[in-house]
Amino acid sequence: MPNGSVMTRLKDHIHGRPALDWSRRKRIALGTARGLVYLHEQCDQRIIHRDVKAANILLDEDFEAVVGDFGLAKLLDHRDSHVTTTVRGTVGHIAPEYLSTGQSSEKTDVFGFGILLLELITGNFDRIELEEMVQISLLCTQFNPLHRPRMSEVLRMLEGDSLADKWEASQTVETPRSRSCDNPPPQRYSDFVEES
Repeated sequence: MPNGSVMTRLKDHIHGRPALDWSRRKRIALGTARGLVYLHEQCDQRIIHRDVKAANILLDEDFEAVVGDFGLAKLLDHRDSHVTTTVRGTVGHIAPEYLSTGQSSEKTDVFGFGILLLELITGNFDRIELEEMVQISLLCTQFNPLHRPRMSEVLRMLEGDSLADKWEASQTVETPRSRSCDNPPPQRYSDFVEES
C-alpha cells in the first residue's frame, strides 16, 4: 500500500508534526470499523481477523484504512458463534478470552480494535472527540466479551450515534474488583489478565 501501515505512519513526522493528524486518525478508525463490520456481518462466511492492530491496518494513497494480514483469520458460517484454536498474535492486542482459552469470536476483533483506538489517540485533538474515542475504546476492551459491543455498534458510536447510552449502561455493569484472600484458588494467567 502506498502509505504503508498505521503503525509506521504513527511514528512518522513531517516538518516536526505527526504524519497522521487528528482528522486522518478518525478516518482510519472509521475505515477500520467499516472493514471489520464487513468481515463480521456482510460476507457470505463471517471472518474473524483475530489480529487487529496498527501494523495490520494498511493505508492507500488517500490514507483510507484497509484491513490487511489475514494470517490468523478464521472463517465462520453465520450459525457459529466462536472458534477455538491455538493462540497466536501480538501480546497486548489479544483478547483475554482468546489468550486464556483459545476461543475467539467477533468480540476478539472488537478488543483489538479498542487497543487500536488507543494507539490512534495522540497529537492535536478535539477534547470532546478524544473523550468519545477513549469511551469507545474502554467499551471495546472490557474483560468480559459479553459486555463488549458488536462491531456494527462500535461503528455507529464512531459515527456519533448511541455512545452516551452505551457508556451509561456500561457504568452499571459490575465487574470483579478483587478476590477473597481466604483459600485463594491457584492463579492462572487469565486471573492475572482479569485483575489487571
